[in-house]
Amino acid sequence: MTKEAEQTRHTTDDLIALLDAVDRLPGAVELRELTYDLLAAGPGMTVLDVGCGAGRAVAELAERDVKAAGLYPDERMMAVARGRWPEADFRMAGAYELPLPDASADGYRADKVFHELAEPGRALAEARRVLVPGGRAVLVGQDWDTFVIDSGDPDLTRTIVRVRADLTASPRAARQYRNLLLDAGFDEVSVEVRTGVFTGPTMLPMLVGLAEGACSSGAVTRAQANGWIAEQRARAEADRLFLALPMFVAAGTAPR
Repeated sequence: MTKEAEQTRHTTDDLIALLDAVDRLPGAVELRELTYDLLAAGPGMTVLDVGCGAGRAVAELAERDVKAAGLYPDERMMAVARGRWPEADFRMAGAYELPLPDASADGYRADKVFHELAEPGRALAEARRVLVPGGRAVLVGQDWDTFVIDSGDPDLTRTIVRVRADLTASPRAARQYRNLLLDAGFDEVSVEVRTGVFTGPTMLPMLVGLAEGACSSGAVTRAQANGWIAEQRARAEADRLFLALPMFVAAGTAPR
């Protein structure tokens, strides 16, 4: 294995560990079930889970007798998903080129995906292409400018959040969901927000990632990042960590 391949593997494995931790958080099951309900997912329907990660949603949709296909453009992620859910349908594919013919899917789901896309409008145009008339699209994700974090240094915290957001392809995609769906021609567009409140150590890796990203950009010093991370660790140990994270959930219907 080359050094580059090894690094990619470790990055994917770190992402899988984070996604697994998020899936275990309070409210995570309810949020996934909300997306299935918004899709009106039922027996015999065909649903694409774009950016499916390690495949939990694909497996849960299959339990509803949905013909679910999980798509992800990374071989390591697909290998893990297939290992966990060997009976499920997983395919190597990105959001811009879905491996389905026109008007062939009843539902399209993208959870924590659109902030990683430089062209979210292009992805929704592709969603429109594969959805049948009346098919449903559901988008879920956080706005990367909207992390509410308690800290003794609010100015540094604002800098860390802002700079880390700027390292993301489309950090404000979640607040744009409604307009993106409308611009793509979807009808019956709805948006709601479910806010998670976290006070334990589970979300420390995410907070560390925010600070490390800001440090890697040169916007904060190594000493500032280390100090901020140390404060958040101490808060977690003392049951004083506080993170509120709004999750935006949007849905639309392909024109009939």
